[in-house]
Amino acid sequence: MSVLIKPIITEKMTADSELHNRYGFIVDPKANKLQIKDAVEGTYGVSVKKVRTMNYGPTRKTKYTKTGIQQGKTNAYKKAIVDVAEGDVIDFYSNL
Repeated sequence: MSVLIKPIITEKMTADSELHNRYGFIVDPKANKLQIKDAVEGTYGVSVKKVRTMNYGPTRKTKYTKTGIQQGKTNAYKKAIVDVAEGDVIDFYSNL
């Protein structure tokens, strides 16, 4: 089971990482905080102080078209905000 799916690279998360050493990840919805902590420490070689998680449900949308009503939804996902120790840095662009 791969716990970390992808990092969140947005303007808000970049500012948060520069100011407060916090990094965001999209994680497996079944993963708990200890598994997320172990995965980040093993993958990036940093020490994690704190993990906060948020579950996001699907967004449902309805369109009225010529062919009738079209219904759809986005995927549900889990987001984790990881606080790393002072002096540790995660560089997402080093493997490019």
